[in-house]
Amino acid sequence: MTAPLDVLVVGAGPTGLALAAQLRSYGTGFRIVDRSLDRVRESRALAIQPRTLEMLAGYGVTDELVARGNPAVQLRMHLSRRVVRVPLFDIGCRDTAYPFLLFLSQAETERVLAEHLAGRGVTVERGTEVLGLERQGEHVICRLRGSGGTEETVRARYVVGCDGAHSTVRVQAGIDFAGHAYPQTFLLADLEVDGLETGAAHSYVTAAGLVFFFPLVSPATWRMLTMRPPDAPAGQVTQALLQEIVDRCVGDRLVLRDPVWMTDFRLHKRGAARYRAGPFFLAGDAAHIHSPAGAQGMNTGIQDALNLGWKLVYVCQGTAPENLLETYEAERAPVGRGVLRLTDRAFTVAMSTNPAIRAARTHIAPRLAPLLLRARSLRGWGFRTVGELAIHYRRSPVSSAGSRAPWRGPRAGDRLPDLPRGLQARTAGPGYGLLLAGPPSLWPGERVAALLDGRDGLVTVHRLGGDSPWPDIAHGLVRPDGYLGYVARGTDLTGLRTYLDRWLPV
Repeated sequence: MTAPLDVLVVGAGPTGLALAAQLRSYGTGFRIVDRSLDRVRESRALAIQPRTLEMLAGYGVTDELVARGNPAVQLRMHLSRRVVRVPLFDIGCRDTAYPFLLFLSQAETERVLAEHLAGRGVTVERGTEVLGLERQGEHVICRLRGSGGTEETVRARYVVGCDGAHSTVRVQAGIDFAGHAYPQTFLLADLEVDGLETGAAHSYVTAAGLVFFFPLVSPATWRMLTMRPPDAPAGQVTQALLQEIVDRCVGDRLVLRDPVWMTDFRLHKRGAARYRAGPFFLAGDAAHIHSPAGAQGMNTGIQDALNLGWKLVYVCQGTAPENLLETYEAERAPVGRGVLRLTDRAFTVAMSTNPAIRAARTHIAPRLAPLLLRARSLRGWGFRTVGELAIHYRRSPVSSAGSRAPWRGPRAGDRLPDLPRGLQARTAGPGYGLLLAGPPSLWPGERVAALLDGRDGLVTVHRLGGDSPWPDIAHGLVRPDGYLGYVARGTDLTGLRTYLDRWLPV
């Protein structure tokens, strides 16, 4: 049997690849396996949220994602007799370098992440299936079968299931996955569309049905999403069926052509009872699946991974206590439940056949939407919510405000805003970041050195001067995932020392 691994990552979709990128940045011993012989070629998830772009920036992949995607998108809401033009990016979202929803297919997202890993010597072991997982002492005994049929047994301290809705890790760990399937059948296609205004996403909401077109760059210009009509026979999805739906539901004369791929699918709303069972962890679709409303799924999974990865690293290195891993579920399970609630409500309103809801959707909404969407503050709130910039961990056991919390600015558990611009880039990368606001004279080198003694390489000091997110003199500790673990007002470092002794002891 080979030397034990720190982490076995099961599943090489966006969630598993993001976790692997974080583990690799710390030099952690891991392997990433996937039973599929190749990565996805279809687009599936099609948008990356601002918060995901922020979190991936520290690993050197965000610029490439933005270069391959389409960030300059507006929304056209085709409501009954009028078209509502919704500018999505004029809301004054100044605290992020990515104030947009990036339209990019999952296939391209996976390609960028896989190329990033390959460039750093990481091999994704495709065609490798997990046959069994058994906890034995301090390790998990993992039985694997490779693409050639050869079986091997490896030991791993932790196993992370990023292996989707039918997760083998979840089953082996004995974690329930409760929920239900929605009754509707949906149709999906990547294709070309003649007669459709480019540079915008389009939604058609009519009494006859719902049709959505989202702009892509590859593998086709458009992603089409609609619902199979009740009177349409079950069976293979065809271009003729999609054209029939468009002719029925869309007032504009649109011509579909050159489909790259077409499929149908059912949606589910399910959540794992736990995100951790001993040495087993779940992330992404293995922990939660839901409707695609708001483009939350892939993004939530990637953020699960980047919340968990650094915690595994520090525990495996012996620089953090084992109970740091308990904060993964404490922080991410509420986020997962919130996404399930949000997407379920949006889906129910959009798809309900209730006469009252249908009337509101097709008659009242067209009148109210233009009035509501004029409010920049309302659009801003909606964008920050959907863009996952509002996620915080204020109630986490690893978030502390010290004895004197700052009067204004971000709180313990909040994401570090990119204000002043470039602050996130300055503090990105592996390790914690110590932020010291105010004149350098307030923070004598010997005091800071004494605080960090024994933590060399674990905490990087950033003297902000006046370039601080807090109006008053304050100091804070940025976690490796870009959230503030500790903040306090003033120059007394006693509370921060207590925090470090608990979560980063020497």
